[in-house]
Formats: sequence, C-alpha cells, structure tokens
Amino acid sequence: MDAGPTASPSVKLAREALRANPRLGAVDALLLATDVVDEAAARGLPAGFLGATLLQESAFDPTAMSSAGAVGIAQFTLSTAAAEGIDPWDPHQAIAGSARLLGAYVDAYRDERGGPYVLALAAYNAGPGAVAEYHGVPPYAETREYIDDVLDRWSRIV
Repeated sequence: MDAGPTASPSVKLAREALRANPRLGAVDALLLATDVVDEAAARGLPAGFLGATLLQESAFDPTAMSSAGAVGIAQFTLSTAAAEGIDPWDPHQAIAGSARLLGAYVDAYRDERGGPYVLALAAYNAGPGAVAEYHGVPPYAETREYIDDVLDRWSRIV
C-alpha cells in the first residue's frame, strides 16, 4: 500500500496499522482506518491522534484482550463500553465510542496546563479520576510511557 507524502489520511493510517499488526489484511486495515478518519472528523479530533491511540491500544486488533479485562480495538472495559453504549467487540462501534470519549476528554482539558491531548491520553489510560487527583498526568510509569508512545505514533502518521 503506497502511503507517500500525498497519500490520504486513511491510507497513511492503514499503512501504520499493517506495520503494527501483520495479521491484519490490507482491506480490513483500510476500512478500519477510514472509520477512524470519519469518526475523528465527526468529533473534531485529528485523525492521527485517534489512530495512534487505537494503534497503541490494540494494534487495530478487534479481538484484542488485555490481562486487565479490556477488550477490542479500543480496549474498553465492559463497564466503560456499557457507559458509552457500545459493543466493544464491534470495531466500528468501538472506534466511534473511543472518538466520543477522547473528544470529550480533549474538550474537558482544553484550557488545562499540560495540554488537552496529553491529558486526554492520561484520562483514557489511567482514568479521569486520576487526572483530577494529580491535577494533571498521574505519576504512573505505565501512563507516562503510554502517552509518550501514542505521541510518537501520532508524529509518524501525520
């Protein structure tokens, strides 16, 4: 899949998904990437930000399961998925739910010190309660590494 500098955001994101998940077929990668671009636009998010988050969460694997009980492409817990009103195993619903949740976090943290995208990632990973408790990114090594990894991925997709 050609993803040179003039490639569409969907093609660029699909290329990154194929690199992250060699089990993913090119057509599936492009369909998922297109959903990401569409949902990001609907929520006012940069497509690369949403895409990088999902790549970090699951490598675009709709069947991913974590040891902490998070499932699907967006790695929702069942309680979070229920609160978002989505089936976490359905990649289209999970992408939409993730875009809504990240969009809400970005909006909530827009004027906060630390930046809305960094704080949105901290909330997605550690929970908004932890962000509130620590008045910013919590001091958890896992969360700080997660943020760095997503931002690094985002810089490669743009």
